[in-house]
Amino acid sequence: MATAEEGIATQIRNIEARYGKTMAQWSAIVAASGLTRHQDVVGLLKAEHGLPHGAAHRVSLTVRQQPGPGQPGQPGPAATGDPVSALCAGRKASLRAVHEALMAAGLSLGDDVEVAPRKGYLSLRRGRQFAMIQPSGAGRIDVGLILPATPATTAKSTAPPTPATPTGPRLESAAGFNALFTHRVRLPAGADIDPSLTGWLQLAYQHAAR
Repeated sequence: MATAEEGIATQIRNIEARYGKTMAQWSAIVAASGLTRHQDVVGLLKAEHGLPHGAAHRVSLTVRQQPGPGQPGQPGPAATGDPVSALCAGRKASLRAVHEALMAAGLSLGDDVEVAPRKGYLSLRRGRQFAMIQPSGAGRIDVGLILPATPATTAKSTAPPTPATPTGPRLESAAGFNALFTHRVRLPAGADIDPSLTGWLQLAYQHAAR
């Protein structure tokens, strides 16, 4: 089972291999552009370098965490405007690693996945919304999913999962949580992104194309 950090590292290696530039080279490109806002950097990478949204999002976040030119230990040029930083600030800072890993898992589903900031959460879209990631003040992240015709389960459920309709004790009904979603998964700080969760994300992504 991959940890949050391992998932992000794998995504970065895949981006470097697929698009032929190291993160240091992407950092130099962003620095030369003079752009500082996350969404502006994402737009640059998509428009001028042909990166899909998911790869551009990860490059921008990674560059932001690197020291800027002449500023050892300071955030890089994409430091401001990062929606993840805004959502995982203060007492929610411990949720950042899990949030990043969830974003990596969602964006890896396809080049057509886009991220739309909303009030209090990030929406994952494939033309239409299929999932959301919301840091909670209760020390956890809530993952909202749109899974039509998929039964929710309880902690006492023993129903075996199937590839077509993955289930598990964490896949709750979203009733009372957010009316835009059918299911919710709660992840505490430090949780791993396991195959059950990636399977639910994959199924929601597939439903969004129908």
